[in-house]
Amino acid sequence: MSASGHTETSLRGRDFVSAADLSADEVRRLFAVAAELKAEFQADHRHASPPLERRTLAMLFQRPSLRTRVTFEAGMTQLGGHAIYLTEGVVLGGREAVGDVARNLDKFVDGLMARTGPHEVVVELAGQAAIPVINGLTLREHPCQALADLFTLQERFGELRGLPLAFVGDGNNVYHSLALMGAALGMEIRLAHPASYGPNARIVAAAEALAVGSGGKLVFNPEPRAVVEGAAVVYTDAWTSMGQEAEAEERRDAFARYQVNRDLLAVAPDALVMHCLPAHRGEEITSDVMDGPRSIIFEQSENRLHAQKALLVELLAA
Repeated sequence: MSASGHTETSLRGRDFVSAADLSADEVRRLFAVAAELKAEFQADHRHASPPLERRTLAMLFQRPSLRTRVTFEAGMTQLGGHAIYLTEGVVLGGREAVGDVARNLDKFVDGLMARTGPHEVVVELAGQAAIPVINGLTLREHPCQALADLFTLQERFGELRGLPLAFVGDGNNVYHSLALMGAALGMEIRLAHPASYGPNARIVAAAEALAVGSGGKLVFNPEPRAVVEGAAVVYTDAWTSMGQEAEAEERRDAFARYQVNRDLLAVAPDALVMHCLPAHRGEEITSDVMDGPRSIIFEQSENRLHAQKALLVELLAA
């Protein structure tokens, strides 16, 4: 489905395939809805008038998941709807063509969340299905993670414009989505990465174009200390993601000096620490930092539930 023709204030029926699919105003609207839903849920662990009664979400997983699976499924239940978990047995493009899967599912359910490898799979699902399609993770992007992360920072800082976030490590799918959404919101998104592990050039160009209109900024430097110095937030991710296991040893060597530890954080004494999880303790981050007072890692994780519930309500509610 195309996002064209919709007003800025209505996300009903839209897809969320890329972090760039939402305008800055639409992201802020989702933050406001997430804050309301979170406050209501924390007060009583239920919603007085569940907004997604009789709504159904299909969840298609080709990759393992803890946070994405549980937060979408629990979120749908808490909102009065139902989620259906589809495993790797639905082999897209193998047992059944991607387009055929999409055209079947859009007759059965109200929305589809897909967590897969190739980004093109989610793009094709969205193109073929008449229902909203949500990207639960691809090799190119992780937009739901960025939504939850920046909601977490808005809770902490109130204003995101001009906020410097230093991403240390791989220019990967999480970085891509943070760069796109952060740039649209006027943040300064920094990246320190080893040679050959930089981000997708087209994503960077798109983020830089968004930054021009918002007052945001992208900064790149191979030196972790230069990127972290003066940052409000230091963010890291696993050096070896799903599907990259064969490169694990090579990656450990390349990323060795990009570990987020006490020494690195000394140049940003007030910075908060984020990680999208799962973490490899002792590799990209030390346990004392991850479990320390500056870590908001488990706040991020919690906010996957609340941010995604806001997304579901805005996309699926009548």
